[in-house]
Amino acid sequence: MHVLEAFVSFPLWDQFQALIFAALRATEGVVGDWGMAIILLTVAIRVVLLPLTWKQTKSMAELQRIQPKIKELQQKYKDDKEKLQEETLKFYQENKVNPLGGCLPMLIQMPILFALYGVLGQRGKQLGPMLKYLHDNHMVGTFYGIIPDIAKTPQSVWASHDYIMLIPYLVLVILFAVSIWLPQALMPGERTQKNMVAVMAIVMLAFGWGAPAGVLLYWDVSSIWGVAQQQLTMSSMKNEIATDEDKSESSNKQKDPSAPAEVAGKKPSNKKPKKS
Repeated sequence: MHVLEAFVSFPLWDQFQALIFAALRATEGVVGDWGMAIILLTVAIRVVLLPLTWKQTKSMAELQRIQPKIKELQQKYKDDKEKLQEETLKFYQENKVNPLGGCLPMLIQMPILFALYGVLGQRGKQLGPMLKYLHDNHMVGTFYGIIPDIAKTPQSVWASHDYIMLIPYLVLVILFAVSIWLPQALMPGERTQKNMVAVMAIVMLAFGWGAPAGVLLYWDVSSIWGVAQQQLTMSSMKNEIATDEDKSESSNKQKDPSAPAEVAGKKPSNKKPKKS
């Protein structure tokens, strides 16, 4: 958890965690369930970030679309790395693509993910804000009974040998791993790159195994939203590309003087003019 420790050392980190907990507590006061409060908080965060994440998801999809051209440049300048870097950067600028744009949505979510981890978990003997609140008030945070305790980790439930209760926690962990792999799998790209993401998803199972169920619930819901947004973006881009191609084809036909009849939508006549 070295990454988590790095976040904890940030200034005002405790205040940020307190803000997340305050939002959760206020939402739980309305809906009467901690799991649903996490889901609603997740949706609210995704809605607020929608303009930014939509743009970045589109950038990621565009980056995948131009990969064949990038490969051509790599092959062409394989013996001149400096020229390759120059031409690649130029190509990105011409196509208005940010090669790091696809990473931004995930980077934005990481502080929220780790803040929620701190709210629901504990460091040593120090309980997180929500865990302390539940403990002090002799309460258990549930998700409508589907998840008996959102503060528990799959690992702790496994250790209790209650394998029936473990099932919903296992589902959350599996969805967590799938949510890391699926977005890349649905994008066009190299098999090697997709295999690397698959390996990373398996490795991340270790994180999910030791994470509170509420954290996994947040990530899974956020990922479902992200995948749906990605598919809508891809569909929108395909429609835009098809429209641009149609316009380009129509423009080329209008500029081609050899086919005036086709431009007008009329078939050329084969009849010879009558002699008077």
